[in-house]
Amino acid sequence: MVWLKFAACLAIIVFAGTKLAHYGDVIAEKTGLGRIWVGLLLLAAITSMPELVTGLSAIGLVGLPDLAVGNLLGSCLFNLAILAGIDIMSRPQPVLSRVSSGHLASVIFGVILAGVVAGGIWGSARFDITAVAGVNAPGVAPLVIYVFAVWWIFRGVRRQAATANHSLPPDEGFSRRAVYLRFGLAAAAVIGAGIWLSLVGDELAVTYDWHASFVGSLFLAITTSLPELVVCVAAMRLGAVDMAVADVLGSNMFNLALVTPVDIAYRRGPVLSVVLEGHALTALLTLIMSLVVMAGLRQRRQRMTFAVISWPSVVLIGLYIFGMRQIFVAGLGG
Repeated sequence: MVWLKFAACLAIIVFAGTKLAHYGDVIAEKTGLGRIWVGLLLLAAITSMPELVTGLSAIGLVGLPDLAVGNLLGSCLFNLAILAGIDIMSRPQPVLSRVSSGHLASVIFGVILAGVVAGGIWGSARFDITAVAGVNAPGVAPLVIYVFAVWWIFRGVRRQAATANHSLPPDEGFSRRAVYLRFGLAAAAVIGAGIWLSLVGDELAVTYDWHASFVGSLFLAITTSLPELVVCVAAMRLGAVDMAVADVLGSNMFNLALVTPVDIAYRRGPVLSVVLEGHALTALLTLIMSLVVMAGLRQRRQRMTFAVISWPSVVLIGLYIFGMRQIFVAGLGG
């Protein structure tokens, strides 16, 4: 029965996620905000809701901070691996060579956020970090940095909007109100199914005793990232490459910012001070993978390195596999 619910969740996410990408693309055209902003803020926040629910439930319901933090960081690794998948769809030109240079700001802030989380985990194990209003500084910093990053990127996107030369979808005759309504319904379906999926994943973890294991952490990280995968694939099929990449990078920023609400929900002290130190390696791998993406964005090769895939994607896949192995060895499931 639980696997039937899992399949039903996936079916809803695939259908609604495809619609979400489509209407997000129309909103980008009607508002003039562009695909980067829609993918970075709207789609990223919507597709990351399962991570928020899973993180808070791991803290509030089962009291496993390692599972909460492991899910957030594991989802970041999986999201960056998604870029390798859509890179294969992007032939013959690498996906990172087709998108706007405006994504560099998202990558830079992603690197900063990953560094703050990694430093918070490592530093909390060695130093007494002063708490402010019951929340430690490394716990507060991710959300503060995220809000500043969104504001900063929005400024850059608005400056580029007048000179951007991206092909946007034709106006389908819908009014803005109709488009917003359809987008809202698709978003509600994705969020609802994504949250349901995270709960079903949690049920599977309990059923098969995966909670305190690598399998549980990995499985939940992948299931909560499925909305990102579906929306990215749908966006690529629409030709909205900027929106697909922005969704991945924006979701990673959002996931790392979720350390703050998870920290607030954990009432026994700063959450980064109680999780296993090995999570710092996962955050560091997120940082390194982000730097690889940055290199791909700056290099802008016009041809695939290995016929069907570019070298950054090969490195991303290799780092993801290495990260999963290290998580397994360290036992970071919870």
